Amino acid sequence: MQYSLQGNQKTQAGKQHPDRNAQFEYINIEATKQMRVHNPVISVDTKKKELVGNYKNSGTKWHKKGAAPKVNDHDFPEPEVPRAHPYGIYDLAKNTGWVNVGTTHDTASFAVASIRGWWKFCGRKLYPKAKKLLITADAGGSNGSRIWLWKWELQRLADETGIPIRVCHFPPGTSKWNKIEHRLFSFISQNWKGEPLVSYETIVQLIAATKTSTGLRVTCKLDKRSYRPGLVVTDEQMKSIRIKRNKFHGDWNYEIFPRI
Repeated sequence: MQYSLQGNQKTQAGKQHPDRNAQFEYINIEATKQMRVHNPVISVDTKKKELVGNYKNSGTKWHKKGAAPKVNDHDFPEPEVPRAHPYGIYDLAKNTGWVNVGTTHDTASFAVASIRGWWKFCGRKLYPKAKKLLITADAGGSNGSRIWLWKWELQRLADETGIPIRVCHFPPGTSKWNKIEHRLFSFISQNWKGEPLVSYETIVQLIAATKTSTGLRVTCKLDKRSYRPGLVVTDEQMKSIRIKRNKFHGDWNYEIFPRI
């Protein structure tokens, strides 16, 4: 009777922003332009937070009969059970990933600290003559377009590096088109599928071991610093930010210049 077992398919899109496609085209033009002149273009986001402990991790791995890992029979841990917050930076031109695994909270300070770590250990060596840094990011989350702390922390980073930071946000509801999702995070998920994430060290090792046949290589660091949620950026601090908003959707596209 032509019946078969089938899962749900994510095909029903929600309400779309009228400038959605125009923003995609704008991001593509900007990324292509910056890569052509050898400026770094990075895609950033926070991967889904993970429980740290002997919990089930979806997927299967090859094991001898009866040798599959035994894990807890429930996935509803107490609040004190540690979580890992992997924040990723994917370099579009170099096909390399940098993941900063946080141990406290996924805040805007943590997001920019992760980008700072990438620049310090990778970016400035790969792009010694960089005149600008282009960041593509989701419209929400710790790097959201409306978060004052995100812009304040980017200003501090621009002051430290001495180069302007240009940001292009994807329209709301389009995070799956962010390149980091299918060029980095998807391969990390494949690499650790069926592997209990029993410790932070295990998570870091599994992420760092992620490779692809097309040349993807990943560096991973554990960040034990504390990032306190709820930090408030004052009106005075916001006024001190050297930000230039683009004529086309200045809420999504803007550039922050060094103050020195």
